[in-house]
Amino acid sequence: MRILGIDPGLQNTGFGVVDALGHELQYVASGTISTTHLPRGDLPARLKVLFQGIAEVRGRYQPHAAAVEIVFVNANPQATLLLGQARGACVTALVAGELPVAEYTALQMKQAVAGYGKAGKAEVQEMVKRLLRLPGLPGKDAADALGLAITHAHAGQAMARIAQATQTSRRSTGMYKAGRTY
Repeated sequence: MRILGIDPGLQNTGFGVVDALGHELQYVASGTISTTHLPRGDLPARLKVLFQGIAEVRGRYQPHAAAVEIVFVNANPQATLLLGQARGACVTALVAGELPVAEYTALQMKQAVAGYGKAGKAEVQEMVKRLLRLPGLPGKDAADALGLAITHAHAGQAMARIAQATQTSRRSTGMYKAGRTY
C-alpha cells in the first residue's frame, strides 16, 4: 500500500510517500510545498498553491491512502486559524481525488516513530532516516510528513477495523481516541 503523509503549514507543507509491504517500509519520495514566494497577506493565492501542490503530488505518486496531521490550538488564535485553512486546502485536495484520509496528532506520530510523544524535530528526523534507511536526514517538514505516513502504515489497519466495528454502534460522529478516519 502506498501512503502519502502531509504535514500542513501555510508557509511550508511537507509531504512524504512510503510503500508499506507488510511490515516493511520503503521510501518513495518527500519534499515541501512552499508559499513563501507569495505575499503574506494573499491567503487565497497561498491556499491555491497548497491545493494544487497536493493535487500534483497525489497525481504523480498515486497513493492508496493519506495521513494528515491534526492541528491543535496554539497560543496565537490567528495563527491557528490560518494553519487550519492551510490544512483544509490540503485535505480538500486529497478527498477531491477520492483518497481516503486518516488524521493523527503530532503526539501520536512522535510516539509511533520515535517511541516518545514529546520527541523533538531532530529526533523525528533521525528516526525517519533510520526506519526508511535514508542516506541523510530529511527536512523537518518532510520528516514529519514521512512520520505520518509511517504512523498510518503501522496503525491504519487497526484504525480501519476499529472504525468498522464502531460504525454500527456509534450514535453520533466524532473523533476516535486514536485519530480520525474518513
